[in-house]
Amino acid sequence: MKYRAFVDGQEGTTGLRIHEYLAQRGDIEVLRIDADKRKDAAERARLLNAADVAFLCLPDVAAREAAALVTNPKTCLIDASTAHRTTPGWAYGLPELAPGQRELIRAGKRISNPGCHASAFILLLRPLVDAGLVPATLPVSASSITGYSGGGKKMIEQYEAGGDALLDSPRPYGLTLAHKHVPEMMTHTGLSTRPVFMPIVGKFYKGLSVSVPLHLSQLGSACTAQDLHGVFEKRYAGERFIRVMPLRDPATLESGFFDVQACNDTNRVDIFVFANDSQVILMARLDNLGKGASGAAVQAMNVHLGLDESLGL
Repeated sequence: MKYRAFVDGQEGTTGLRIHEYLAQRGDIEVLRIDADKRKDAAERARLLNAADVAFLCLPDVAAREAAALVTNPKTCLIDASTAHRTTPGWAYGLPELAPGQRELIRAGKRISNPGCHASAFILLLRPLVDAGLVPATLPVSASSITGYSGGGKKMIEQYEAGGDALLDSPRPYGLTLAHKHVPEMMTHTGLSTRPVFMPIVGKFYKGLSVSVPLHLSQLGSACTAQDLHGVFEKRYAGERFIRVMPLRDPATLESGFFDVQACNDTNRVDIFVFANDSQVILMARLDNLGKGASGAAVQAMNVHLGLDESLGL
């Protein structure tokens, strides 16, 4: 059986990558809009309603408008924008989030694709909150270093044009403490205290790593690094796209430096626990264009359609 898919916003970074994934598939017919009709609401509505799965790769306002164009109850929307990530009735498109999440994605017709920073943060914190090792009220901080592709076409053009010395060094941003991923970070971890989050963009195309520092004394009674690591091993056992690395990963410690780009061109997330007797750094890395965006959208599509979850990935 062939399924029909349409990407609304097919010229953006996420949309182009979704097309690349789908082009490998013999079971997917990709519906395309003529270049001169990309802003034609009637033509977009026709294609959205003709699709079994429609991906929204649009700014938030446009994504909400596109969702309102869908009247076919059989069309499943997968929204890659921030617009619906905390909206009731929309399944969060992270199958590994918690037991039962795949069933929500399978049954839902409205799926919100997770943010790249948020995916890594949530996969680190949700199991620990669920296990009671991280109190929901704990004030958590996190930093994320990411490649410039996460900034979209304009930022990619800036970096690839060259000649600007200001772009040579890593650049922290989100300094108003109001990054758009924070609401979903709270909603989908169960944290009730807003985390302090600082992302950093570097002079490399893609790759992302989120770091969360913790004091063991702030956690559950007599909590150890082994306890934290054990929770990850138990939660993610059997997950094909999540790899829990050895405690205090010897390969990383031998080099002395963390490779942010080691998951590039995969749909994988690597989870790390580095620790001494009193402190811990939790780290998760992924490809911000793969599991952090387009790969996650295709994975959610596979789950929704009841296909092999890794098909095309």
